[in-house]
Amino acid sequence: MTQDTPFTFRPIGILRSPYARRIDAPHQGTVVEGTATGEVATATLELQDWLDEQVIQDLEGFDRLWLIFAFHLSEGWKSRVKPPRGGPKRGVLATRAPHRPNPIGLSAVELVKVEAKTLHLRGVDLLDGTPVLDIKPYVPYADAFPGARAGWVDELDARLGRNFAPGLRKPR
Repeated sequence: MTQDTPFTFRPIGILRSPYARRIDAPHQGTVVEGTATGEVATATLELQDWLDEQVIQDLEGFDRLWLIFAFHLSEGWKSRVKPPRGGPKRGVLATRAPHRPNPIGLSAVELVKVEAKTLHLRGVDLLDGTPVLDIKPYVPYADAFPGARAGWVDELDARLGRNFAPGLRKPR
């Protein structure tokens, strides 16, 4: 294996959400102030036919899941990007920008219920049609670090407030 070895992934499902365009979706699933409805969005993830129901056995009972997905509408990337909440350009790997060297994302969502091979979710920030590559259960003792520092984001939160969202954006 070398540093240039390509990887190929097969989506395990396609997410269905109310967000058709990038400008419609919140920047984070739980920060919805300034979005069209101002409410946390619901979505569904139906697993592909090649997977059986056993892959999600025992998922009921988890409040949250990590979705690992492809930014399927991303069009290239740049080393530095301007965060939507303001401030100077930042190194892309110090942001959650969708335009990345490898266009993959990670989102923590609420699991509402499991129905056959369909997951009902709440608090999504993904566009309709997003290919989901994997799911991992959110485990609070391992995944939450409430006292962790967040670099330049902490400075922004102190100035603008933790849940500040820039509001609706203009179409590109």
